[in-house]
Amino acid sequence: MSKSGQLWGGRFTEKADETFAAFNRSFDFDKRLLYADVSASIAHANGLRGADVLTGEETDAITGGLKTIAELAANDPAYSASTDAEDVHEFIETRLVELIGDTAKKLHAGRSRNDQVATAFRLWMRDEIAAIKNLIRDAQRGLVAAAERHREAVMPGYTHLQRAQPILWAHCCLAYFEMFERDIARFDDALKRVNVMPLGSAALAGTSFAIDREAVAKELGFERVSANSLDAVSDRDFAIEFAGACSLVMVHLSRLAEDLILYCSAEFGFVTLSDAVSTGSSLMPQKKNPDALELIRGKSGRVFGHHAALLATMKGLPLAYNKDMQEDKEAVFDTADTLQACLRVAKIVLDNLTVNEDKARAAATHGYLNATELADYLVKKGIPFRTAHDVTGKIVLRAIESKRELHEMPIEEMKAICGEIEPDVFKALGLENTIASKSQIGGTSQARVADALRAATSLVAESDKQ
Repeated sequence: MSKSGQLWGGRFTEKADETFAAFNRSFDFDKRLLYADVSASIAHANGLRGADVLTGEETDAITGGLKTIAELAANDPAYSASTDAEDVHEFIETRLVELIGDTAKKLHAGRSRNDQVATAFRLWMRDEIAAIKNLIRDAQRGLVAAAERHREAVMPGYTHLQRAQPILWAHCCLAYFEMFERDIARFDDALKRVNVMPLGSAALAGTSFAIDREAVAKELGFERVSANSLDAVSDRDFAIEFAGACSLVMVHLSRLAEDLILYCSAEFGFVTLSDAVSTGSSLMPQKKNPDALELIRGKSGRVFGHHAALLATMKGLPLAYNKDMQEDKEAVFDTADTLQACLRVAKIVLDNLTVNEDKARAAATHGYLNATELADYLVKKGIPFRTAHDVTGKIVLRAIESKRELHEMPIEEMKAICGEIEPDVFKALGLENTIASKSQIGGTSQARVADALRAATSLVAESDKQ
């Protein structure tokens, strides 16, 4: 430790400007890496012991001191509340010196804050990925439960926000289940690149001490060690990829929020949110606003911004480490916090909604949503699809002019346009048939949706065992 109190102050003769020191300081946000850094430091101490840089007694003292720091931080919030440490790494080393004396100063041999920071960051991110995956599973449970509560509910499906074809409400819920399943797969894949240990790369050129990096990596649960020291200390691909995966989850949460915001409006009226996840107006007594959903939708832009900021920060940096990279922490920390908060709230919203089944069903029977069924009916009569499509369009036009739905059209009027139409057309145009006919894999028929719900329930239950 230098006389200046900094870990790097030996070659400096003047004290840092106070404004610059505050600008340079990162402890207020990187203190959340404390436990990860303690774990990495313990493993590094064991690596130094294996390289005969530390004795067994020194290793025990360092390890014991580091564990004490972690315990004090966990049990007493005030422990780290008042410090002038530049970052969490300096805080830990300073406290370690206070606890065990000069032996603590031997710990930093063979490492730099460059590989130290990157290692702690990866350890922290590994835990965050596990937490996020669990929260995504919770959201999936909410979707399955919402689907099961209204298993037979029928509603319009939309393209271009125009009524298109009838679907089951459960089919809609399972669409979001699939999106979240892809999100989990993305985090699993990203974890392969997060779970690489940079410790031992030192500042940029590697270490001259005979530290068994693979043994240290095994102790910390890393799958492998970094292959190039320059890359290891200057890489933040893993952080950008993490933010990208989080951004896609937020895309899906925002789309779900948008659907539910629309569905609970008076214009749709398909869904009612309970008071537990709604707010009122300070002026208009009748209002019940879906603020929880609007906040999820709004916070997606915040997460996207962090992802873009990380890309912009890294795009022009020369090898190897640059102080610009300190900007990664706040962006990633807030990304993780925001996503986790949104996932928790999304689950609560799903648990607190009710489908207005009668209104949704009525909407599914108006607006010519069975037009495709009429075209398919004609195809089954041997008419080429393009011809059937044209004929159906003419019948729809006639129905619009007479202000009737297709199933309300007299058979004579339909036969006048296409002689192949028989009375059995009304069975084909019925809502139950329209739903049941979509019986191929991935379709919205009751049987297929029931299969999909069983599979989703099984998948979530299986994940609980892992």
